[in-house]
Amino acid sequence: MKILGISGSPTENGNNEKLIDHVLKIAESRDFETEKVLLSSNKIEPCNACDVCRDQESCPIDDDMESVYGKLKEADAIIVSSPVYFGSMTAQLKALFDRSVLLRRNGFVLNNRPGAALSVGGSRNGGQEKVIQTIHDWMHIHGMIVIGDGGHFGGIVQKPVENDEVGMKTVEDTINKMCDVLEMLNR
Repeated sequence: MKILGISGSPTENGNNEKLIDHVLKIAESRDFETEKVLLSSNKIEPCNACDVCRDQESCPIDDDMESVYGKLKEADAIIVSSPVYFGSMTAQLKALFDRSVLLRRNGFVLNNRPGAALSVGGSRNGGQEKVIQTIHDWMHIHGMIVIGDGGHFGGIVQKPVENDEVGMKTVEDTINKMCDVLEMLNR
């Protein structure tokens, strides 16, 4: 089974990419196949509501989203991480989410796939829960199975992530819960 990790940060090698690398390493240690999408190295334009995807299984915008569609379709589960940008997720991640409407309009492709969220803020209470809520909203709209860390909403970390032991525990609990759910679904 394959877990897709998405870093919604435009910052290359930043906190969110570190989180995605960390959780995918844990998933690989549990014998899951992994893949990642890094928005620091993918150019995804915002949706312009042209409605072409209502009638076709394609988007006329020529950018990196086409390869992301394939990765989303192949994934058995998706874990998404975003920094807090002015109380919400990044514009880059919002563009990916908006453009994913094509998958909803063409058969609810992500329906019943497990999904989880991680967020990094500048302080312990820096808006991470609001970002996770927004990521969860995207998952609910697609009919996904939303997974938390076993006691709360998901991985909530303060930057720099490598110094936040408490936050990293919630990240690890989140990916392990995702792996547990995938194993249960695969029985």
